[in-house]
Amino acid sequence: MATTASNTSIASVTLEVTDIEAARRFYTAFGVDTYIRLRASEADSTGFRGFTLALTVSRPATVDGFVGTAVDAGATVLKPAAKSLWGYGGVVEAPDGTIWKVATSAKKDTGPATREIDEMVLLLGVEDVKASKQFYVDRGLTVAKSFGGKYAEFASGESSPVKLALYKRGGLAKDLGVPADGSGSHGIVLGSTADPFTDPDGFAWEAAPSLTPASS
Repeated sequence: MATTASNTSIASVTLEVTDIEAARRFYTAFGVDTYIRLRASEADSTGFRGFTLALTVSRPATVDGFVGTAVDAGATVLKPAAKSLWGYGGVVEAPDGTIWKVATSAKKDTGPATREIDEMVLLLGVEDVKASKQFYVDRGLTVAKSFGGKYAEFASGESSPVKLALYKRGGLAKDLGVPADGSGSHGIVLGSTADPFTDPDGFAWEAAPSLTPASS
């Protein structure tokens, strides 16, 4: 059984990229450079990497603004921003291969677009949500929301830049508009406030790095 670490939470999110300078320019333009770190890596991956980073914003105009700046900076649209039952959102793939979702629960604009991010969520696509949820509970994380074997969300620490959630891999891929198949490196490493570990789906956590943020 895993050793319980009562203070485990995400201290940092590091994306592994082949071209740090190009990635830094993209993420600065996109407006998320203060949320992530970058690390050079030549690790190969094919298809879906098994995760997405999601931005929650206040209104549709803000979604359009973030999607527009991402595309202008070189991102590929996977799902054009559109209304849905739950609100309004779109999905883009960054030049380094990371998939980003930008969404709001609002269906109408109540003001002009802003560049404010209300919340960033890291959604991990996992094979068994219940088993992975228990794994993280054993590591000391607290479940904030849970919907059976489909989705689980954890409470984030005050200093954590990103909220962690688990989604059934196939369901996440469908939501993003990509095939679920993929292999190789996830292309992401999570900085832990506790000891290093690897979860059941191969997502690696390490001692929180002292790497330079994307904005530097």
